[in-house]
Amino acid sequence: MSTRTRATIGELFGIFGSAIAAASAVNHGRQPNARDLRALGIDPERFREIRR
Repeated sequence: MSTRTRATIGELFGIFGSAIAAASAVNHGRQPNARDLRALGIDPERFREIRR
């Protein structure tokens, strides 16, 4: 397995981890971590503006 393939797989697992963490925070009524939102391509400041 090449270094590039390992890096891509690592990035993929990182994105999945961020998605799971953000979804869990929202399910529990909390603000997701800004780092997780950025990893998913979501602006944390704009996310705070969302109301239920």
